[in-house]
Amino acid sequence: MKHKIFTRAVDLSRANTIVFHLSDGEALAVAVENMDGDMELGLGRICDTSEYNGEVHYFPWGNA
Repeated sequence: MKHKIFTRAVDLSRANTIVFHLSDGEALAVAVENMDGDMELGLGRICDTSEYNGEVHYFPWGNA
């Protein structure tokens, strides 16, 4: 059984790219068009700037 705590949906309709900020300071950019199905990011901070530049930034806990 899966339990979700404090999750919120992110509207990816304006997003072109999701940027995953890694613990070593690097960042990995993934095109939204290459993603299929539901995606679960886990606990962390999401910074949605898709309205301005088409990017959604995800900072997992420990990097937020």
